[in-house]
Amino acid sequence: MCTSASFNSADHYFGRNLDYEFSYNETVTVTPRNYPLALRMADTIQTHYAMIGMAFVQQNYPLYYDATNEKGLSVAGLNFPQFAHYTPPAADKINVAPFEFIPWILAQCATVQQARELLRNVNIAAINFSDQLPASPLHWHIADKTQSIVVESTVNGLAVYDNPVNVMTNSPTFDFHLLNLSHYMGATRQIANNRFAPNIDITAYSRGAGGFGLPGDLSSASRFVRAAFVLNNSVCDGDETSSVAQFFHILGSVAQQKGACSVEHGYEYTIYSSCCNTDKGIYYYTTYNNQQITAVNMHKTDLDGTQLTSYPLRTAQQIAWEN
Repeated sequence: MCTSASFNSADHYFGRNLDYEFSYNETVTVTPRNYPLALRMADTIQTHYAMIGMAFVQQNYPLYYDATNEKGLSVAGLNFPQFAHYTPPAADKINVAPFEFIPWILAQCATVQQARELLRNVNIAAINFSDQLPASPLHWHIADKTQSIVVESTVNGLAVYDNPVNVMTNSPTFDFHLLNLSHYMGATRQIANNRFAPNIDITAYSRGAGGFGLPGDLSSASRFVRAAFVLNNSVCDGDETSSVAQFFHILGSVAQQKGACSVEHGYEYTIYSSCCNTDKGIYYYTTYNNQQITAVNMHKTDLDGTQLTSYPLRTAQQIAWEN
């Protein structure tokens, strides 16, 4: 399970928590403008926008989990079990495999509006990357600094939702998450007032009681509510350091700790958290065992090149000793 967010400060920031029970040895990967992007059901895209993000590189192909292109458009793919539905290739559609979706969008689009137009005739086709890597059940969060959308392929077809809250989690479908927010309309960052019974003398015994009732469990529905509340009430200074720190604090409000969520093969936990300054092309990340922020600037690589540039994650905890 995962959580993604789009956040405006002085610049625009986009990122996510990747929550899973094991890592695929993903790397921060830059795809330059002249790296050929092969597509299973369409011609190879020879030249395109450069992009940076977190990817599992297989057979020299970047299987992106989340990425941002040089124009500031970002996409994240999040787990969508029980609801994702891919169909066979359709002759009257543009057929895109799930693993191609992120680079396919970012290669061609500079804005969410351009992505909307590109999606009008798309079929998310049931095509596996390989026998060893079957198609993952995904839905996608697409954002620029002005707007945010969610793309879902279900048994009812392809749906594109406006995303006014700028966060996304996992199943069920996005319309459920928006409706579910109505259960928490009374939550506030303000000091709690007595609305229970004006004739009874009730006072708040603690700061933060205005948010009483916000869910604290790790389900996708609860993480959506909590992330939406924190992000949409967020306040920070506009400088880069403060903005990046605030973004990681937002993601930290829904991070998963080892041992709190048991799954079949271990425990789900936040393997990495990312924050990309989409205006500057700087990709920041932390890992579960290394909370120090590491940064990769896409513009300090050869963006006109023909080869991927990958940076292995720094996963060992780095501690600043004072004595």
